[in-house]
Amino acid sequence: MQPLAPVQLEGFGVRLEPLEPYHAEPLSRAASDGKLWELRYTSVPEPSGTLEYITTALEGFRGGHMLPWAVRDLVSDEVVGTTRYHDVVPAAGRVEIGYTWYAARVQSTTVNPACKLLLLQHAFATLECGAVGLRTDILNVRSQRAIEKLGAQRDGVIRHNHQRRDGTVRDTVMYSILRDEWPTVERALRERLHVYG
Repeated sequence: MQPLAPVQLEGFGVRLEPLEPYHAEPLSRAASDGKLWELRYTSVPEPSGTLEYITTALEGFRGGHMLPWAVRDLVSDEVVGTTRYHDVVPAAGRVEIGYTWYAARVQSTTVNPACKLLLLQHAFATLECGAVGLRTDILNVRSQRAIEKLGAQRDGVIRHNHQRRDGTVRDTVMYSILRDEWPTVERALRERLHVYG
């Protein structure tokens, strides 16, 4: 697996920009669209905590286990969310895609599949990963459906795995896409995004 490095990824109507402190204000506006921080099973910060959220993500990058981006919708030219690689395991050639959230107005649009296509392409073609993982709270049924629609395989559930912001402990649903599964997943994602050519 190749080392992680900040990189801009663009295509299919979105641009993934390496996350920086100046993204705090637009991310604060994105989080406010739908009051996303009120969802107990997400990692969305309150608007006033966006800079701290970015700082933590950048610390994860310096620690070698995260690579974060801001998501810009090229139609509106607005930052509408964020995503990152995390739980990076170079020896296994594995990254996970997560900490993903979007303003309510772009949810259930092409933004998420476009971002996932760019991230998966980068992981398999550039980083030479053998596997890409995704995970979500067992209560987040919408996220599970979106991950399954990508073509990821459900690996199982890790019970009593992670503390939620309200102090309860969640079960985590784990998914993955292996390198030899990627061509099929890529074709399906491209078909979903054919409107962007």
